[in-house]
Amino acid sequence: MTSWVLLRGLMRETRHWGEFPTFLRDMCGDDAIGLVTLDLPGNGGRHQLRSPLRIAQMTDDCRAQLRQRGIAPPYRLLGLSLGAMVAVDWCTRFPGELQACVLINTSLRPFSPFYHRLRPSNYWTLCALALRRDAALQERRILHLTSRDGDADSSRHRRILIEWIGYRQQYPVTRRNALRQLLAAACFSAPRHKPDVPLLILASFGDRLVDPRCSQRLAACWHTTLIMHPDAGHDLPLDAGRWVAAQIDGWLAGQVWDQTAAPSVSVRTP
Repeated sequence: MTSWVLLRGLMRETRHWGEFPTFLRDMCGDDAIGLVTLDLPGNGGRHQLRSPLRIAQMTDDCRAQLRQRGIAPPYRLLGLSLGAMVAVDWCTRFPGELQACVLINTSLRPFSPFYHRLRPSNYWTLCALALRRDAALQERRILHLTSRDGDADSSRHRRILIEWIGYRQQYPVTRRNALRQLLAAACFSAPRHKPDVPLLILASFGDRLVDPRCSQRLAACWHTTLIMHPDAGHDLPLDAGRWVAAQIDGWLAGQVWDQTAAPSVSVRTP
């Protein structure tokens, strides 16, 4: 069996995937495909652990979790933001374990400058979030930063916010772990050449946290396929989960990615 392994971002946990795992499972519709969501050390049910200072240590931890669960390769990785950095490291060091990899709204050295990897307008906000203890205020700001839906006072927005506040209250990420995760992300450097794994990059023009030029630059340097959403936010699976699942399904079916074809960049509307 081939398993999808889903990796979330900074200070996020498996429950923050929301409905997306269901969309991915339904879209791919393959009984031979499993789906696994993992918490990085310091997040979710593992919030009492110390977050590693190196992305490679996070990768090693994820691989150990899968071994402990008896889930063997090959895997298909899907990583969002910090989780995408873990996925890149995994592809680089253990390509033989992987069948495919999808990166969502990531930003990597040495391809993009620091002021593109994290928009300058967010520096103080993220530091304040790491230091504050007010769960409601923290999650409201995170939702605004990562989701375009966070602008709307909709019933869905209110439900998501209530859920996220509950997650933080149950499994709070410590200040130290938040800062350690930020440092690990800032220090990680990807290889200049694309890892030997089939790879798709998804990104969004509505990303307030990371400049979408980071994904565009990475796709150009690695000569791999990039698909852009016209207006969703940084948390693309939250804002456009069905769209993300459809792009992955099409790519896997050979409708987007083809080993004999030139890499492509496209904007796909929902």
